[in-house]
Amino acid sequence: MNASSLPRATRLLDFAVRDAILLSTTMNLIDDTIAAVRPLDEEEAWAADARLGSLTKPPGSLGYLEELVRRYAAIRRDGNARWGGGAIAVFVADHGVAEANVSAFPQAVTVEMLKNIAGGGAAISVLARRFGYELRTIDVGVKIDTSAAPLAGVTYRRVGAGTRNLLSGPAMTIDETCRALEIGIEVARELADKGATILGTGEMGIANSTPAAAILAVLTGIEPASIVGRGTGLDDLGLRRKVEVVVRALELHRSAFGDGVSILAAIGGFEIAALAGFCIGGAAANVPVVVNGFISTAAAASAIKICPRVADHLIFSHRSAEGGHALVLEHLRVRPVLNLDLRLGEGTGAALAMNVIESALDLFHNMATFAAAGVSGKVR
Repeated sequence: MNASSLPRATRLLDFAVRDAILLSTTMNLIDDTIAAVRPLDEEEAWAADARLGSLTKPPGSLGYLEELVRRYAAIRRDGNARWGGGAIAVFVADHGVAEANVSAFPQAVTVEMLKNIAGGGAAISVLARRFGYELRTIDVGVKIDTSAAPLAGVTYRRVGAGTRNLLSGPAMTIDETCRALEIGIEVARELADKGATILGTGEMGIANSTPAAAILAVLTGIEPASIVGRGTGLDDLGLRRKVEVVVRALELHRSAFGDGVSILAAIGGFEIAALAGFCIGGAAANVPVVVNGFISTAAAASAIKICPRVADHLIFSHRSAEGGHALVLEHLRVRPVLNLDLRLGEGTGAALAMNVIESALDLFHNMATFAAAGVSGKVR
């Protein structure tokens, strides 16, 4: 007897059981990954610091580069701070809230940029190629489904064809949110297993700065008017409309703001949830995750809400010119590596910051020590 010949009530029960099993499996992966996130190894940071102190330079003269080396060593649990290569994951998805005219660009740009990133023509494509970092472009929910005739360079891990409009109800179900988190965890694990010792976040999705602003307003308590930015280039009227949308979304979903998963489900997006999972997955694999800009910061803050230990494993690439990103970084008490007025997304800031970190590690490994170079050390 096949499933279609069973009574409808029985088939529905079977589907409910199947969905419960799938959700249980997903939550087990999420819970197990959260449990695997450990505190930083401070002894390995001290070991790296000892070598930094022996190099032919005044103590601390490399400034924040030295702190980056210590952080890298502590996250990697490796006082020798060995480099294995970098990888950047760009998660791409669409958003139902685009219906509210919160973007200066049409939603079709999402799939067009998916093709551009995978085809090598986007800014992140150029930077990843220049620095020798693996670039993984993942469709987690673009409205226009190209998987039937797969685009070269695109990994298809679709949760759905874009989220629902967060002004009409939750953007995602809890099940969809957990599936997106799981995808992010799996991508981080895959890249770490291939040898990447540093990961970068990237995203693309027309209208995604709106859910990102809503998430950050919830998690920081900063007023929407101070967080919401112009995104793809809204005029003053468009900016006011976008602020109003975020305010309405916060009022509509206020009862869902108890935990990180519920917040993501109510006002997030497939790529934002996947990035949150990516942060958790990287942390569990003892790989530092370089957080790109505004949208990636919303994902990172969500990951921290879900698993507070993740915070120590994140390095924030730059202070974005988008919205209230600077206020959010101050709230999180983190120092970005760069301040270049970037607001592109895609992972461009992450790629640049990863290269700075790689340069710091190159100095750490290849500068001579006082003893080896025969240079006199500090007298007192």
